[in-house]
Amino acid sequence: MKDSIPQAVDKLLPDAQRFLADLIRIPSLPGQEHEVMLFCEREFAKLGVEVERIPLSDALIQDPDYSTPVPGITYDGRFNLRIVRRGTGGGRKLIINAHTDVVPPSEGMADPFNPRLENGIIYGRGACDDKGQVALFYLTLKVLDAIGAKLPGDLVGHLVVEEENGGNGSLAMARTGEKADGCIVLEASDGKLFTSIRGAVWFRLVLHGKAGHSGQAGQTRSALLMARDAIAILEAYHAELLAASWGYPLFDPYPNPMPITFGKLEAGNWPAAAPSKAVLEGVLGLLPNRTKEQVCAEMQEALAHGGDEVFTRNFELSFMYRHDCSVVDPDHAFPQAILAGAKQAGVPLVVSGMTASCDAWFYNNQLAIPTVVYGAGTLKVAHSKEEQLALKDLANAGCVLATFVRDYCGKKA
Repeated sequence: MKDSIPQAVDKLLPDAQRFLADLIRIPSLPGQEHEVMLFCEREFAKLGVEVERIPLSDALIQDPDYSTPVPGITYDGRFNLRIVRRGTGGGRKLIINAHTDVVPPSEGMADPFNPRLENGIIYGRGACDDKGQVALFYLTLKVLDAIGAKLPGDLVGHLVVEEENGGNGSLAMARTGEKADGCIVLEASDGKLFTSIRGAVWFRLVLHGKAGHSGQAGQTRSALLMARDAIAILEAYHAELLAASWGYPLFDPYPNPMPITFGKLEAGNWPAAAPSKAVLEGVLGLLPNRTKEQVCAEMQEALAHGGDEVFTRNFELSFMYRHDCSVVDPDHAFPQAILAGAKQAGVPLVVSGMTASCDAWFYNNQLAIPTVVYGAGTLKVAHSKEEQLALKDLANAGCVLATFVRDYCGKKA
């Protein structure tokens, strides 16, 4: 007799734990994922599924949706992975996306690439974002085999590079034009199913002043003070945008679902000298009432009219990353099927809005595939020195995902 899904998850969870620990041990910052992709290629091939390299090339840099917060990255010789559990034919096709890159270690994070297990919780860089989700996909495939699932539909995994610096890996997969009946982007979701995902733009603002000694009263114009003024202008624009963005039930419970963050400011080389140049970088979220193009234009307009005449002639605004929102009606059959799978698995799951951006919009907006975000763990600890994933959360998500895939890909298209 074949195991039930909960029984199979319980038996296979140690395998998923070991797989995740091995993933964490491989540093894979954006642009440096080659070793982890080779590891995934080997490990998924052992499961008897089709594993195909999707080559990347430097031509990706010319794509209008390419993101550039990390300079100097190249693509020739690199690849994404397309992993296929082939169906018997005629069933619904599902894409599951997960990324293999991680952000740099956080300040004060000891041994970020040395996974440790404490009280049923795995700690380490990538534990929940997003290597824990790659492990969730791995666990799901093993569970489907353990229960003897013969499904009409194909289950396709897209394991991608460079989500953290703008989604260039998923961009490359989107450009292959692959179609499916639905897509789940795996990100830690804290017991929620995200059907609406906010967008974001990452910006770089260069300000040009007039350098000089601190004793030259009235003869200098500090680019650093211009950056201060720019922050005030952009904060005022954000306040106006936020006020105009209420009325979306999945986002309204959050006091600020689309914050502006100023992450970097570089200026000057001496305390007693006004700097001639300042570079300010940050990110601004957006909700479905705006497109990324509208927000970029409105930020430019706000800066062009928010300062004095000298200010308006001496700034350059550019955008390194531009994501639109991704929206699927919660009543759509696809998210409803996932909720039904969770209910059958006995795991609580509620619909919500995601107040971070991710790769969902490539599939939902550009390929017209209904796309949602779901995964194990919580984003509250992602990018932090305490990044972690509870094995219980991995097991629960494994039960939900395996149950949903069995039922969704088990039906005719």
